[in-house]
Formats: sequence, C-alpha cells, structure tokens
Amino acid sequence: MLRMEIALILVIAFIAYVYFGAERKHTLLHRIFSVLLVALLVHLAFDGITIYTVNHLDTVPALLNGIVHRIFIGSMVFIVYLFYKYIAVLVEEETGKARSLDLAAKIFLVLAEAGVFLLEIEYIRTPEGNYSAGSYCVVCYASVIFYLMLCAGLLLFNWKQIHPKKRFVIGIAVTIEGIVCVLQGMHPTWLISGMGLTLMTLAFYLTLENPGILRAELTEQKMSMLYLKSQVNPHFLYNTLDAIRIQAQLDGDKKVADLIMKLVDFFRSSVKVNEPMITLDEEMEMIMAYLELMCYRYPKLHVSYDMDETLFEYPVPNFILQPIVENSLLHGLKNKGYQGEIHISAHKTMTGIEVCVKDSGSGFDEGKKARIEEMLLHYDRETKLEGNSIGVVNVQKRIKLLCGKEYGLHYTENADGGLTAHLLLGEGS
Repeated sequence: MLRMEIALILVIAFIAYVYFGAERKHTLLHRIFSVLLVALLVHLAFDGITIYTVNHLDTVPALLNGIVHRIFIGSMVFIVYLFYKYIAVLVEEETGKARSLDLAAKIFLVLAEAGVFLLEIEYIRTPEGNYSAGSYCVVCYASVIFYLMLCAGLLLFNWKQIHPKKRFVIGIAVTIEGIVCVLQGMHPTWLISGMGLTLMTLAFYLTLENPGILRAELTEQKMSMLYLKSQVNPHFLYNTLDAIRIQAQLDGDKKVADLIMKLVDFFRSSVKVNEPMITLDEEMEMIMAYLELMCYRYPKLHVSYDMDETLFEYPVPNFILQPIVENSLLHGLKNKGYQGEIHISAHKTMTGIEVCVKDSGSGFDEGKKARIEEMLLHYDRETKLEGNSIGVVNVQKRIKLLCGKEYGLHYTENADGGLTAHLLLGEGS
C-alpha cells in the first residue's frame, strides 16, 4: 500500500509542476484548484506516513501516531470541502446563481476539523493489516458523505444549465469518490482513500484545468486583442460612412444611400470583437451585407441561402464565414469573371451544426486540394502561410479552439464544378 501512495504522490507532484508552471488566468476556480493540489500533496504524504505508523504500533510512539493520523484525516476533510467549493463556483459561473450553501459548508468544516482533532482514536489490529478507527473516523466518513451530497445536489438541481462536459466531469468525480468511500468502509484495511481523492483531482485536471485549455483561453484573449486593434480604423470608417449615408439620403440619392447602408451593416457587425462567439443570425447578417455589396460590384454574381431558422440563435465563432466566402469569390469565381453562384446553407447535425458555402467556381488547381487538406489537418503547426491559406488555417484554428477538436473545416469538390466548404461547429468546450 505504501508503494501506491508513493506513486500517487509522484503523479500529483508532476501535475502540480505542470499546472503551476503554465501561463494561466488567476480566477477563483484556478486558485481553489491550486490550493487543492497543495492540500492533496500534504494529505498523500501523511497518508503514506500513517500506513507505516499504524502497522508499527509497537515501535512508533502513540502520540506521534495520533498526530499524523489526525493531520491525515483533517487534510482529507479539508480536501473534500475544496471539491465542494470548486464545484459550487463552477456551477455559479454556469448558472449565475449565488452560492447559497457556502455558509453551511464552512460551519460543517469547522465542526468536522474540531472533531478530528479532539475525538478519540482507536487502532484495530488484523491479520491483513492495522487501521485506525474510533469516533474521529466517523467524522471523516460523515464529511465525505455531507460534501458529496452537496455536490450531487448542485449537479441535479442545475442539470440543464450546466454544460454537458462539466456535468459529466462533476458526475464522474462524485461517483468515483462515493465508490471509493463505500469500498473503504467495507474493507478498512484497503486504505484507498488517497486513491479516490487523486482520481477526482485527475478528472478535473484532465478535462477543465489542464494547461492546454488554459493556453487556449489566453490565446483567444490575445487574438481578440489583436483583432480589436485591427478594428480601430474600420470602426472610425464605419462612423464616417454612416454620416455620408445620411447625407446621401438627404440629397435624394437612394441607391448610394442603400449601398452605404449595406457597408455600414457589414462594419457594424465586424467591429463586435468583445465576444468570441455570436449567434448564427448575427454572423449571417454580416455575410448577407457583404455579399449584397459584392453582387452590386459584380452583377453576374448570384447568391442564395438555405438556412434552418431554428438555428439562428445557435452560437458560432465570430467572423468565421467571411474568410471562407471571400475565398470563394477571389479564388473560385475570379477566373470566371465573377460570374456564377454562391449558395450558403446551415442544418443541424448530431453534435452541432454544419454551415456549407458552395460555389460554382473553378475549383482547386492541380495539387492544391492535397496541400489544403494537409494544412487543415496540421493546423497547429508553425508553417509559413501565404495567400488564402492564412484565412483558411485561421478559420480552422478558431473552430478547434472555440468549439473543440472534433469540429472543424473541410472542403469537397462539387460534381458540377466548384467547391463546397463544410464548417462543422459546436457550442464550445
């Protein structure tokens, strides 16, 4: 058993090293998880010490045995409280509801810690090994049950408002600790409490707190800031164009006023950079304004839409379609004198939505399809990009970042000529 505790310490120590060394936002959730990692390392260290001392009752002083056992159990109570705290904050962020159970959780923590350090300890000797018992152990089991019930209650009462991924993680973590607690109660000599806490920590680390996710969040922030800087001049242009439109309307030039209005609509949408995700309806409003301007510029260009209106409120990455539509124009229809069709459609899939941009252009040049597919497959590689490749790879990166790695962009060639860009989008990870 001691070897297992050493292995668990090494695992958590490695996770702590990676976690604390990663660039991350200092949110309340991350601060709680940081304290949790430190507390778990202390707990596992004392878990290993107690495994040795409880099995050497004849040689280890009773006072020392009692001290290490009380620190061991006291740290366990504190850790399960931290798990409750982490889940409570997570649920609060998801639902917007205040944490109404915090006071009861803190009061119970104080009473439980007092019980751990004041109540009597007994030691049971068995052929399979020794273990501690007594009233102070009852406090430990009561604490685990109490905090697991609080966590389960938060999950069940807010089920529909919590993201499916986070629901799954909370459910798995609570179930793991519940099973380990039952097994430990049925077989006291197994001494597997540390394994349960470690598995719970791993569940949250691998899915919600790993550095890859933290780096993704920071990358998205940096992208948004760069995007915001690039929009300073367009924002000024948008305001100026609106003033020109009003003057054209006052002068009776309706056609010019309408065209400027479409350009204003496009810029109004394009400068919304404060949120990485917007609704499909907002994204389409910008694309339709853009394409109406292109149709005026190229009279032989025809555009059609087939949109499922029930998807208009679906969240999609901001400014995700414009680079794809622009590629259809500049690299598909340009060789045909901008004479042809662009058809945009959206429909529901099993895991999200699929938005398709179909053109009747000239299609891929020889060897271009393989290069595009390679770039989309290895979108995260640092390679020199040029031309339309930059827009395509950036679209792929943003979809993977904001929706998840199972989503993304790919192209197919149409039987009657031209290409179709398929954007598979989800609600985010």
